[in-house]
Amino acid sequence: MIKFPVYRPKLGELEKQYVAECLDSTWISSKGPFIERFEKAFCSYTGAKHAKTVSNGTVALHVALLSLGIGPGDEVIVPTLTYIASVNAITYTGATPVFVDSVLGTWQINPSEVERKITPKTKAIMAVHLYGQPCDILALQKLAQRYEIRLVEDCAEALGSRVSDVHVGCFGDIATYSFYGNKTVTTGEGGMVTTSNSDLANSVSHLKGQGLAKDREYWHDVIGYNYRMTNICAAIGCAQLESVETTLARKREIAALYKNQLKGTAFELHREAPGTYHSYWMISILLPDAGSRDALREYLLDNGIETRPVFYPIHTMPMYSRPNQTYEVAVEIAARGINLPSFPDLTNDDIVFICDKLKSFYNE
Repeated sequence: MIKFPVYRPKLGELEKQYVAECLDSTWISSKGPFIERFEKAFCSYTGAKHAKTVSNGTVALHVALLSLGIGPGDEVIVPTLTYIASVNAITYTGATPVFVDSVLGTWQINPSEVERKITPKTKAIMAVHLYGQPCDILALQKLAQRYEIRLVEDCAEALGSRVSDVHVGCFGDIATYSFYGNKTVTTGEGGMVTTSNSDLANSVSHLKGQGLAKDREYWHDVIGYNYRMTNICAAIGCAQLESVETTLARKREIAALYKNQLKGTAFELHREAPGTYHSYWMISILLPDAGSRDALREYLLDNGIETRPVFYPIHTMPMYSRPNQTYEVAVEIAARGINLPSFPDLTNDDIVFICDKLKSFYNE
């Protein structure tokens, strides 16, 4: 039996109250007061000028790319070490994903590699803030400005992450978030697109709502999509957002406890880069060697501890595999990396138990 899952959301009475309001009012679909309320609260929290709810994080990326005009013949630079949605969304548009390697210490996209991959076809850089650690977004911002290309921030795993005092998502042309059940703020399924550009915000609204014309009822003037969030999901999001700082503070406490318990071992906790605020969506570590990972995960599972492998590099998957692709850092992180239980209700004693089992596997 799994006693310690990798993640489980923390849902309370406020979420129930807000959902009950939706049910009582019968506003349960994509119209209702919680939609706008959630968007406004999200702007207030992140510092974004515009926020648009969508049905999940993947479609957030898709509609963001479409709003930038990205399509067939374009290239979008993206880290190979990311979740599949980052790359699939590029492919949905007809554009070509161009992979780059990561930085070993932070596991984030390598700006030097990005610059080497820029071509006349490059339309955008997708900056993924992996596992809650901000990437070197200032370096990527400079590259985007220098080469006059777009900068998309994939913040699916990084709500609450910051560079200095600025929330991730506020550095690029457009940014996206996920509210899946294992995210720091969840709506069950859901996503958000943010931008400082009103034209892009209007485009997102237009495309996510079936391409409905603004001033003519049931008239659709572009091919759009049904990417809308429900009022019920937005209600849960509003409740979750009210306690986000408490959740983030606890997740950072959990990361510190893991770090303290694993001090002096061969395990490497995912690092927080100087000048950044790591939101620790998932507590992630590198094992001493790749060969022991499967046996360790099985041993932990036998002790009620669920883990996840770090994402497989996308270039290793059949639909994106190409000849002569070598991304050594991404491959090493993926081979040695696992995610540990990271949910906010973990107790200090739970973390001691989990770390004792990690250490005992290598000492037996």
